[in-house]
Amino acid sequence: MGIVDIAVFFGFIAAVIGVGLWKSRSAHSEEGGAADYFLAGRGLTWWLIGVSLIAANISAEQFVGMSGQAASYLGIAIASYEWMAAVTLVFVAFAFLPYFLKTGIYTIPGFLEHRYNKHARSIMAVFMMVILVGVSLCGVIYAGALPMRDLLAHAGVHVSLVACCWIMGVLAAGYVAAGGLKACAWADLIQGTALIIGGALISFFAFQALGGANIADLAHGVGATTAADAAAPVLTAEMGAVQRFFALNADKLHMFLPKTDTIIPWTALCLGLWIPNIYYWGLNQYITQRTLGSASLAAGQKGIVFAAALKLLIPFIIVFPGIIAFNLYDKDMADSAVSDYVVAREAGVSKDLGFAVLAPSEAWQAKNAAQMPIVTAYNAEITAKAAAAQKSTTVAYKSDTALGLLIAKLCMGRQGLFGFIIAALLGAIVSSLAAVLNAASTIFSIDIYHAYFNKQATQKQLVAVGRICVGVFVVIGCVVAPLLDDPK
Repeated sequence: MGIVDIAVFFGFIAAVIGVGLWKSRSAHSEEGGAADYFLAGRGLTWWLIGVSLIAANISAEQFVGMSGQAASYLGIAIASYEWMAAVTLVFVAFAFLPYFLKTGIYTIPGFLEHRYNKHARSIMAVFMMVILVGVSLCGVIYAGALPMRDLLAHAGVHVSLVACCWIMGVLAAGYVAAGGLKACAWADLIQGTALIIGGALISFFAFQALGGANIADLAHGVGATTAADAAAPVLTAEMGAVQRFFALNADKLHMFLPKTDTIIPWTALCLGLWIPNIYYWGLNQYITQRTLGSASLAAGQKGIVFAAALKLLIPFIIVFPGIIAFNLYDKDMADSAVSDYVVAREAGVSKDLGFAVLAPSEAWQAKNAAQMPIVTAYNAEITAKAAAAQKSTTVAYKSDTALGLLIAKLCMGRQGLFGFIIAALLGAIVSSLAAVLNAASTIFSIDIYHAYFNKQATQKQLVAVGRICVGVFVVIGCVVAPLLDDPK
C-alpha cells in the first residue's frame, strides 16, 4: 500500500467525519432537540435521502455476497433482489410514506400505536431493537471486518479481525453519537457517491481485463442449460470484452431459475420475496428513518424514487464484476475452497460440499503438500458417493472471494486507486453500521425509555439517552462480531 493510497484512504475518512460533524451542528444546540438529533430536524432534501438510502442498504454483505453469488451458477439472477427493490421503493413512496409523515412519528413502532395500540408498539420496538443490535449490527461489523482484513493483508498491512471490528465500530459510533441522523445523511452522501464510483471503476477494469486476457485462461460457466445457451457464440481471440462476456456466461444470464432451484426459484421470486421486500423498505427503521426525516412529503417521495433509480444501476457495478471474476480467477476460487475445507477439517468441523470435488492448483499443492492427503481422501469419498447416487461431480469454488480477487488483482498496482477502493468499501460498511446504530438508539430512546421509564423526559435527556445507546450498542456489536469467526 503506497503513500498515495494511504493519503487517499485517510483523506476520505477525514472528509466523511468532517462533513458529517460540520453539517450536524444543530444537533449540539439546546433548541435542537430530539427531532434534530433523531430525524435531522425533518429537513432532509430529496437527493440526500436517495443517496443515504442506498448507502444504508449497500454494505459488505451486498458487495461480497452478491458478487460472490453472481460468480456462482446464479449469475444475473441474483440481481432480482435489486430490481425488485426498485419496484418496492416506488410502492412505499406513494402507499406508506404519506401516512407516516401525516402522523409525525419518529419510529415505525410508533406508527403501530397510532394504528393499533401501545402494546403493539412495545412488542415491535423490543423485537426490532433486539434484531437490529443482535443480528444486523453484529452481522454488518463481522461481514465488513472480514474483507477489510483480507484486503489490507493483500497490501501488506496486517490488522486483526478484532481490530477491524473496533475501528469500524468506533468510526461509525463517533459521528452518529455526535450528530445523529443529519451526520449520517451527509456522511452517506460522500460514502454513497464513493461506493457507486468505486463499483463503476471495478466494473470497468474487470471488463478491460476480460478483453485483454488470453482466451485459454478464461473459464466458462457451469454449462449450457437451454437451447439459447447451447447456441452461444464460440469464444475467439478477436472478440471484445462485451462479446467475450456473453460468450462465456450464456448460462448465467437468466433472471428466472427453475422452481427446483434451492436459492432463487422463480416461484419465490414472483410470490415469496415481496413480503420481506415491503418490510425491509417500508417498515425497517434503519431504512425508513431517512424518509421520516424528509423536509416534506414531496421531498421524501422524490428521494425514494431517486433511490429506486440508483437500485437499477447496482447490478452493473456488483453483479457483472462478480460474474467476470469467475471467468478470470476460477483457479483462485477453487484454491480458496480447498483451503476452507482443510481448515474446517483440521478444526474438527464437518463441511458439506455436496458432490463437489476439490481441485487445488499446482501452486496450492506445492505450498500445502502436507494437507494433500486430506484433499485426496475427500475426493475419493465424494467420487464414490456420487457414483453410488448416479450423480456427476462438480468442482468446489469459494465464490465469495470474487470481490477481493478483483480488487487485489486489478486495483492494487494503480497508485491511489487501491486506497480509494478500500475507502469506498469501508464507507459502505460504516454507513450501514451508522444507520443501524442510529435506528436502534432512536427506538430505545423514544419507544422504550420515553414511553416507560421517563415520560416527562426533556428533549435534551432523550438526545443524551440516544448517545449513550450508541456507545453501548457498538460495544456489544464489536465484542460479539469476532465470535462469529469461530468455525465451531
